[in-house]
Amino acid sequence: MTLALDAAAQDLLFREAHTANTFTDEPVTDEQIQAVYDLIKLAPTAFNQSPLRIVLVRSEEARARLVPLMAEGNQPKTAAAPLVAILAADNEFHEELPTLFPAFPQAKDVFFSERPVREQSAAMNAALQAAYFILGIRAAGLAAGPMTGLDFAAVQKEFLDGDHTPLMVVNIGTPGEGASYPRSPRLSFEQAVTTV
Repeated sequence: MTLALDAAAQDLLFREAHTANTFTDEPVTDEQIQAVYDLIKLAPTAFNQSPLRIVLVRSEEARARLVPLMAEGNQPKTAAAPLVAILAADNEFHEELPTLFPAFPQAKDVFFSERPVREQSAAMNAALQAAYFILGIRAAGLAAGPMTGLDFAAVQKEFLDGDHTPLMVVNIGTPGEGASYPRSPRLSFEQAVTTV
């Protein structure tokens, strides 16, 4: 069985795509990132809650604040990337539900009135959206370098607030020399899938 997506698109999104560790100096424009967001915002989340929030780190001042909060091995990559994005989950996403989920606007109060429930749902659904974001970056012909090696509490304090939980930092750009490592093995279909 073949997929509906043509082979070139499959290569762009999956087969030939790799996490990038180095980038060229080519800038990543606001228009490119908006096009990525306008595509990935259409992918599903529970109740269309869309809790992902993105902080684009463009200024040298903001970059200087972020780099020391990264794990030591990630600092040079984040310092040199053309664009860096902090991906976070909005734990107050429910405030937008009457607009985002008009079929059942009461969902805000029926399902998400308690903060721990919101935090769990926001974390799961924003993580889904983070994966969509990485694929969107690839769809734009760029490469992503997602990283969780960072001081999460410090990133939250420096760039977010108590209602936003950082998930990862993503370096973005055109891959540079030696940008990726050889692909590591993956589980086979038989190892990963069970039919009951």
